[in-house]
Amino acid sequence: MNTSLAASTSSRIPTRGRASAGRPAPLLRPAQPGRPVTPGRARIAPAQLKIADSPAASVLRAVILGGPSARDTITGQTGASAATVNRQVSSLLAAGLLNERADLTVAGSVGRPRIPVEVDHDAHMALGIHIGAAGTAIVSTDPSGRITGVVEVPTPKGDPSTALSSIADSAAAYAARRRGPRLIWVGVAIGGAVDAATGIVDHPRLGWTGAQVGRLIGERFDVPISVAPHVPAMAAAELLLTRAGDTPVLPDGGTSLYVYARETVGLALTVNNRVHAPASGAGSIAHLPTGSSVACSCGATGCLEVTVGDRAIVQAAQAAGVPDVTTIANVITAARDGSRAAHDLLVERGRVLGRAVAVARDMINPDRVILGGQAFTDYRPALAAVGAEFTARTTLAPTTVHVTGFGARVQHYAAAAVALGSLYADPLGTLRRAATLPRTA
Repeated sequence: MNTSLAASTSSRIPTRGRASAGRPAPLLRPAQPGRPVTPGRARIAPAQLKIADSPAASVLRAVILGGPSARDTITGQTGASAATVNRQVSSLLAAGLLNERADLTVAGSVGRPRIPVEVDHDAHMALGIHIGAAGTAIVSTDPSGRITGVVEVPTPKGDPSTALSSIADSAAAYAARRRGPRLIWVGVAIGGAVDAATGIVDHPRLGWTGAQVGRLIGERFDVPISVAPHVPAMAAAELLLTRAGDTPVLPDGGTSLYVYARETVGLALTVNNRVHAPASGAGSIAHLPTGSSVACSCGATGCLEVTVGDRAIVQAAQAAGVPDVTTIANVITAARDGSRAAHDLLVERGRVLGRAVAVARDMINPDRVILGGQAFTDYRPALAAVGAEFTARTTLAPTTVHVTGFGARVQHYAAAAVALGSLYADPLGTLRRAATLPRTA
């Protein structure tokens, strides 16, 4: 299992189903490193939520996962020829994505191919933005997927243009303070329906229709921007940022079902190391019936999202007389401090989620299931309830449910995955598009 860069570690719920069934090249134009240049027309590009197999991508990924590596080690990891690996390493060194570590050369080794190379953590950065229903996180990340800084602000309410302009101001100000690395890409992860080609978003919970997310944020930066739905972005983080997520990559790709729950609930499917992205948008489990009496905006009662979302649990805790509760964090604190009512609400939430995960698993029958979001990770007794209910409800063969290693930072890594996806798919092409490499490099 990969070493985690996140504060928390991954865990598994064992389940048993019923048996029945170098230095960077100069910029093309003057710009202070790490600082957005004069705003211009947004350059929107679809997010690359996949593990790519091009030679440059494979070499970069091998070094990210393996740490300082000699070229012959990279050759063995990628299956590419020694000549191909040498060419790609030379190009990545020239681009400032890798550094040579002569100090780590094994005694007695002769020649440059024996000198290990590692990711250059200082030359470039990407900027990720996660726009949530209540809060927005702005994160910077280096090319290895290590998050180097975070700023969190409340998500502005009201008119989307005004709200997005405010978020863009915060993001641009934060990027300007990150002196040193060169900004290469901006990635936005957000709920709702996302048009990846245009960066336009419909977000019913925020009351946004036709929100120009890509344009209004992207025009503040002179680098490309990608916008992706946040649950597929979280699934991509499990693929692309494996050292942080600590969820093993399936050797043959396979299929993974990712289920997320916090204020919203959603799922994403990964097939053969690529996040499935239907043209009509991701599927939804928000309106799965649960049998509760909570009214939903769709006109029905008992829909999953309004039953298990943070807001619903807070309201239920208030109705149950749990004192001093205004946020889900208050409910969790009360449960940890011995409130039986708060504990019971959170455990019941886990049971409902466990049933929903079992239904989704039985419909899709993926090779593995991954759970992410604070509804799963913030209160351990509720997570145990998820596992017990899943075991009782699934009708397929036994399986293991993985819990993301990103913990409470899952939204941060989702944004980072969108921001880094292009670099991981086409390292040199991405730097050219960001104008940090000359066209002939």
